Amino acid sequence: MDHGFLHYPCSKQTTRLIWVFGISLVVVLTLQYSELPIFNSISLLLSGAKASFVRESYFSNANNTSFMQQDLKDSYSGVNGSSPKNSSEEREKNTQNGDLKKPKMETLPVMSISQMNEELKKSRSSLYSVTSQVSSLVDQQLLEAKSQIENAAFTNNDSGLYAPIYRNISTFKRSYEIMNRMLKVYIYKDGEKPIFHDWILEGIYASEGWFLKLMEENKQFVTEDPNEAHLFYVPFSSRLLELTLYVPHSHSRENLIQFMKNHTEMLISKYPFWNRTNGSDHFLTGCHDWAPAETRGRLLNTIRALCNADIRTGFKIGKDVSLPTTYVRSSKNPLKDIGGNPPTQRPILAFFAGHMHGYVRPVLLNHWGNDTDMRIFARMPHVKGNKNYIDHMKSSKYCICARGFAVHSPRVVESLIYDCVPVIISDNYVPPFFEVLNWESFAVFVLEKDIVNLKKVLLSISEEKYVEMYERVKKVKEQFFWHSEPVKYDLFHMILHSVWYNRVLRMKGI
Repeated sequence: MDHGFLHYPCSKQTTRLIWVFGISLVVVLTLQYSELPIFNSISLLLSGAKASFVRESYFSNANNTSFMQQDLKDSYSGVNGSSPKNSSEEREKNTQNGDLKKPKMETLPVMSISQMNEELKKSRSSLYSVTSQVSSLVDQQLLEAKSQIENAAFTNNDSGLYAPIYRNISTFKRSYEIMNRMLKVYIYKDGEKPIFHDWILEGIYASEGWFLKLMEENKQFVTEDPNEAHLFYVPFSSRLLELTLYVPHSHSRENLIQFMKNHTEMLISKYPFWNRTNGSDHFLTGCHDWAPAETRGRLLNTIRALCNADIRTGFKIGKDVSLPTTYVRSSKNPLKDIGGNPPTQRPILAFFAGHMHGYVRPVLLNHWGNDTDMRIFARMPHVKGNKNYIDHMKSSKYCICARGFAVHSPRVVESLIYDCVPVIISDNYVPPFFEVLNWESFAVFVLEKDIVNLKKVLLSISEEKYVEMYERVKKVKEQFFWHSEPVKYDLFHMILHSVWYNRVLRMKGI
């Protein structure tokens, strides 16, 4: 009786506090998701809380599913918001130090697209150049190639290329021609499957798989003689590394990072090739979110072709290559159902659909989810073949490519292949093939902090300008296609060219 009497007031007080907390939470969520204009300003202030709420809810749901029980199809389904399955790396990132404690958007350091252009120019200066320890015939060839590229004569469009989509069509054409004639790549044979010499050809990590497969099957560029190689390829899969070595529920990538460190040290000690240039003539590809972390240490000296091309995680403009994130639904027919409606049959101003991953998408939905000119959804009902999502892309003038947990998104390439002008909302994301493509000629860049002005930005673009960008999208999309047998200027050749291009232009004579 005495104990019951002593605890009774505490029990009442606890109950009262729970009621107060519950009512407050309901009020906050009601205001946040209200469609009434009067709540817009309040909703803006609460947008950070909304993103946190979405992340915490997502984390809670993810804990109910074993981290590695999903098969490969589960891990990349729903990328376009049509299927509610969660990928393993998304669940992992949600539990790590980053996303649950993500700083507000306006506090993050941002490099604008114009600043990226300046950084690219600086990367070509002598300060960033690489000198080999010992001069060789290969070095002489690369220096000669550099001279020819930098002094390329003006070319017209009889090459089949469309000048406005390139930074400099003459240098690109000349560089591509020299690469086709001269480039030799040595592929390290070390490493066991599935982490090395193996691939996944479907899903959102398909880029690294397709490139690896096509590179190992290639007869034109691959050489068995390392002494004639201009580049050395480390053929690993960041996705298969995660599937093979990640310890479920450990919330740690340290063993994956250590594995790649050990493999690199083995290659350095076993072969003499690395020490010639301290690894600057080596390259790798990685499309998983964790690839930047797995390729740190001495691998930072290599040319890293990464889907997660985030300046904040160490991506170096002019050295590293932004690998396109390509969501391949069918490895047998990667080009199925491409193309879209003409400008006159695109009644939707802008479109986005997807899971509310990260801190940007909830803000996008909060501001524009009820706008009648745009179609901004959290998730679309699942339809076989993702037809609803694809039809919206084909019928929209602009397709929003908003970052999730990481800066990259398959929507960038999807926008292009469905003839929709991409609107990239992802601070510090370096778009694919940045060193050769003039992205500002066919895409729109909106800073995360300017989401509130999104509609104003899009409406400020004249119809004439939009049609011009639309036509350029139709031209550039062909360089984002996978083919079982690579063809000129396709995705395989563009990735290899950007690696080659960055290697050559960073050369410096002894």
